[in-house]
Amino acid sequence: MSSPDPQVRAARNHSTPPGGRGPVVAVTGAATGVGDLLTRRLAASDEVRQVLAIDERRGEVPEAHWHVLDVRDPAIAEKLRGADVVVHLALDLDLESDAAARTAYNVRGTQTVLTAAAAAGVHRVVLCTSAMVYGALADNDVPLSEDAELKATAEATGVGDLLEIERLARRAPRAHPGLNVTVVRPAVLVGGTDTALTRYFESPRLLVVAGSRPTWQFCHVDDLVTALEYAALEKVEGELAVGCDGWLEQEEVEELSGIRRMELPSAVALGAAARLHRIGLTPSPAGDLAYTMHPWVVSVSRLHDAGWRPQWTNEEVLAALLEEVEGRHTVAGRRLGRKDATAAGAAGATVALLGTAALVRRARKARRRI
Repeated sequence: MSSPDPQVRAARNHSTPPGGRGPVVAVTGAATGVGDLLTRRLAASDEVRQVLAIDERRGEVPEAHWHVLDVRDPAIAEKLRGADVVVHLALDLDLESDAAARTAYNVRGTQTVLTAAAAAGVHRVVLCTSAMVYGALADNDVPLSEDAELKATAEATGVGDLLEIERLARRAPRAHPGLNVTVVRPAVLVGGTDTALTRYFESPRLLVVAGSRPTWQFCHVDDLVTALEYAALEKVEGELAVGCDGWLEQEEVEELSGIRRMELPSAVALGAAARLHRIGLTPSPAGDLAYTMHPWVVSVSRLHDAGWRPQWTNEEVLAALLEEVEGRHTVAGRRLGRKDATAAGAAGATVALLGTAALVRRARKARRRI
């Protein structure tokens, strides 16, 4: 999203009463990804008085007031003074990050932001986790209510961090009276993202575990940004799911994508995934597979009731995802070169097992050369 035309911005500023109107909103993680998109949107909004942008480097939104620092630095409390709302988006969910370092950053950063916000007199913090916190279970309702119990475990990438952030969100209003916390939980996020779930669509075959009933609900980053804007402007509060209306069954995904399935018994698929991750050949633990096996579709009724509507359909987001990952080749969660991917693709129903064998052979050869 581009910045407003300078003449439009000048006219807008001229028409705004002294002191402005609307809240002052601080955004952490403002220089990249969703944080950058939200900062741009808020900076262009007539409903926002000022945007305080916080990141470890300065971003490219000149209309925002920038503070360059790590969100774990207690000095952030001083930078938040004057803010009405903080949207905390400084999270590390990179598949390749060291798990312990990732958790330390995510949890400590959220703790610091919540404490600093309370100390600075901020009255609302908006946190962003994922609908993955509901858990992917065979007996889940379709769709899940936003009030449904969080049944996820820490066995999937980053979900343990998100569950701890959810716990901090529940505890914060008791620890800091007067501080309200809104939690936004997107479905499978698409648009400049790289997750175990987006990598699923980089494979030459779509792995389907025998006896499972996958369902797919996507969330385009554009829709997440508008949902976060609703939360920042306090048009909606509480615990909110965000995503496209409805969902796609696995058969619909296969038809729309043109990618054929590869069906494996549960024991084979889960066992191979666990072994590959244990020996460090893939970034995704076996727990990630549950989110491609069982439903975790969510209702977005609270945002709907507030007047928000998604601009993307599941079909459109899937098409955008397939375009984005075109040319990438992933087997068992690990990206391969074109040569390896072509060989694996020709293997048909045994593609994952052959991919595993190739990776193991490569690792053994590398060790012998050392």
